Order: sequence, then C-alpha cells, then structure tokens
Amino acid sequence: MLNTECSQSEFEFERHFSRSVVARFDGGTMTSDGGALLLRRAERRLKLLGRAAACFCDRGHPAYVEHSVEQLIAQRVYGLALGYEDLSDHDQLRNDPLLAVVSGKPRVGEELLAGKSTLNRLELSTEKTDRYKKIECQTEALDALLVEVFLEAHEAAPEQIVLDLDVTDLALHGHQEGRFFHGYYDSYCYLPLYIFCGEHLLCARLRTADQDASAGSKEEVERIVKQIRRRWPEVEIILRADSGFCREELMAWSEEHGVHFVFGFARNERLRRLITAAMEEAKRQHQANKEPARVFTEFLYETTTGSWCRARRVIAKAEYLEKGENPRYLVTNLKAESWPAQALYEELYCARGEMENRIKEQFSLFAARVSAETLRANQMRFYFSALAYVLVHGLRRLGLKGTELAQAQVHTVRLQLLKIGAQIRVTVRKVWISLASSFPRQNIFAHAWGALRC
Repeated sequence: MLNTECSQSEFEFERHFSRSVVARFDGGTMTSDGGALLLRRAERRLKLLGRAAACFCDRGHPAYVEHSVEQLIAQRVYGLALGYEDLSDHDQLRNDPLLAVVSGKPRVGEELLAGKSTLNRLELSTEKTDRYKKIECQTEALDALLVEVFLEAHEAAPEQIVLDLDVTDLALHGHQEGRFFHGYYDSYCYLPLYIFCGEHLLCARLRTADQDASAGSKEEVERIVKQIRRRWPEVEIILRADSGFCREELMAWSEEHGVHFVFGFARNERLRRLITAAMEEAKRQHQANKEPARVFTEFLYETTTGSWCRARRVIAKAEYLEKGENPRYLVTNLKAESWPAQALYEELYCARGEMENRIKEQFSLFAARVSAETLRANQMRFYFSALAYVLVHGLRRLGLKGTELAQAQVHTVRLQLLKIGAQIRVTVRKVWISLASSFPRQNIFAHAWGALRC
C-alpha cells in the first residue's frame, strides 16, 4: 500500500566520484511544465476555454464562489494536456504558480487553485437546477463548440470534407452506471462514438455497450451536418466508416439529405458468389508471381430481406494472399465517374485508418479515465479530454507548422515541448519564468511563440 503521507525530506543517492548526491524538495517556486505558456497562447488564439465556460452556469452565491467556472475548466483542461489525469493530482498542483497563470487566477502566489473536491463538483454538474449541485452544463452547447472550432480553422469553405466515424472500447473496472459486458471486447466497457474530420474532433459521445456500434450516429451526423451547412452550404460531405455503420437508417438519411457515404460492408456468402470470376483472376495472378494480387469489381446490390430500401453500389476487392482469399466490400452512393472502384477503395476508404491515431491521442489525454459513478459525470470527463485535445491540436496546427513536431502525437508534444523545468519569481509588476537553459527544443519553442502571436 502506497503511503501518501511521506514525511521524508532528504533522499541520498549513489555518490558521484568524491561527491555525495542528495535530493530535496526544497527548490522553491518552480514548475515542471514551462511549456504550458505555449498552450495558453494557443488558447488565446482559439478562444476555447471561455466559450466552454459559457456552456456552464454556476448557481452558487457569488459571495461564496472562490473559483470561477472558467478557471476550473482551465485548470482541469490544462492539467490533462500536461499529463495529470487524476483530480487528486490537483491537491498538490493547486500550489503551482504557472498553472495559476494559465488558469487565469489574478493573484498568482497569493491564492491557491481549486482542489480535487471543487473540481469534482464541476464534473458532477447537472443539466437542471439541483439543490446540492450548483453548477449546470448545457451539453448541446459543448457539442456545438467542437464543430464551431473546426469551422473557424478554415479561412474559406473547402469543396469537400470527409467525416470519419468510429467507436472504441473503454474498459470499466467498477460498477459504473450503464456497465455492460461486451462479448467482442471481452470486458465490461463503455462504447464511445468519435467523429473526426481529418485531425479535427467534432464529436465525443460516451455510450453504453449494450447497443449496436452505430447507435445514435444518425442523430450526431445530422446535428453536425446541419451546423456545417449553415456556414458552408455548398460543401460536399462524405461519411466514412467501417461495416459497423453500414445501416439502412444512416444510409437512407444520407441519400435524402445529399450526403455521400462509403462504408465497409460485412462479408457474406452471397457477396462471395458475386465475385467468383474476380477472385479466380486474383488467384491466377498470385500463382503466376507469388505476390499478393487484387482485382476490383463492382455491382448493384440489394438485400433479399428488404432491409435496404433500394439497390446500392457495392465495391468488391477480390484479393488473394499467401494464406488464401481475403475479400473486402464497400457500399457507397458515390458515382463511378468520380470515384472508380480501385481509387475509391485504396485512396478514399483506406485513408480512414489515420483516425486510429486520433483516437489513440484521446487516450494520451486520459479519455479512458471513466471511473466516476454516473454516466453523465464520465461524459463530462470525456468532454474535458476532448477540449484538451482541441487545445493541443490548436498548438500543433497554429504553432508547430513547419517544425519537426508538426505531425507529432499528443504525448510527444507534451514530453518534448511542454515539460520544461522553470523557476518562477513573482514581483509586483511581473511574473518572471526562468526556463531551463539546457532545454533542447528552444528553437521550436521560439518558433511556436512567434507563430501564435495574436
């Protein structure tokens, strides 16, 4: 059992030649997160956290409110971006003067940040007035904010955008609300839905696992498409997802509202019979040179059960490998004139694999930390991780373009740019932050500082 009440103040290590090596936590006013200043500058460009705070309402009496909602959100989101996943971390972090600076506390060094109990009340915010929980949150406004930040990232309307939909599993180890054992993932878990456009996060919806992978996706897509088209009425929108989203409800809605889609289509014997000639050709090519062979074909397909309201274009990849047949199928409403079968599969559909990296980045920001009792509180944690991603992505997009970290993952940006040791000195007129002289990415720090100037 870890003893959290450590009283030891001096730690002796192996000698360095003739000198003893002794460590103490007596360095004074210092921080290990000097790069948070760049996050703050990125936030000023995005104007993210103030707008996120506007989605909340604190019904507490002003005379008793020590920390504003915006300060609480900033403290939580910056903490996640800097690698502090637990609320209990903030009982010590509340003394960090740099975190106070970026969180917007006016009297740096004179007042503490919020502790874990206060931040917990933020996560337990309700949607309606509650006698004991004074902070309310309108989640629809947070959903809209994610899309709004994406729209603002473009100076002009693009001709075409691709929205990627995917789910992942978040393992549960307690008795959280809505826990369900999922046979595919072999665990009790939640099954959240993510929607991205490139690197931009548009939707982070926590869901229980006792439902289809596509559950609720039509409503989320409808909401997002409506908001996008208010700003960009002429943009072509393509939905892209695996076979878990190949559902009549979503496809029919897309066709009715002028949205294109390309979805994976689960294999079945009837489909296999329809590509017999193509598969035989692929087998002949493989036997001739012992290399993997692909033959593409397409056809109109309708279900025998009537589950589809119309016949649809299906693309088939008849592939033959060393281990044997490897067929794959797609269903789409894109026209063959614009997207021939092979290009649609290899250039458009296969590019969805990049979304896996975006989901991994959510885990770097602790989106899987869903240990609260209620589903709503866990959704709030999910939102804060999403906001932390938007913030770090804003730093990467606006400040790191043209540098070696321009395409770096979130955890790499954190380790190589945000984790900078610094000494802090607060005077009447200034907050002096002396960054470590030996920091090896000083050129990138300077580049980001200049690029993020408003």
